Amino acid sequence: MDFKVNTVHFTADKKLVDFIHGKIGKLELMSDQIIASEVYLRVDKNSERENKITEVKLLLPGGELFAKKQCKSFEEATDNVVDALKRQIEKYKAKVA
Repeated sequence: MDFKVNTVHFTADKKLVDFIHGKIGKLELMSDQIIASEVYLRVDKNSERENKITEVKLLLPGGELFAKKQCKSFEEATDNVVDALKRQIEKYKAKVA
């Protein structure tokens, strides 16, 4: 699986990138049909505490899956995105099979 992390207006440290890579890599255990993943990390400019946004797009044969979550930290947002994508992968596998 091809893995790509894009950050908007900041630079992510290696620890955060490794954390995200580990979480997204676990999705590959659910489906070996994942071709690539694109992760976008952004900080929203509003004054709320929950201003960290993680977006993930998974490319699959015949389509793509997408999830976006906003939380207090990128780690929490990534956990929530991975949970949402797990549900989407289950639906995708049921539809394809």
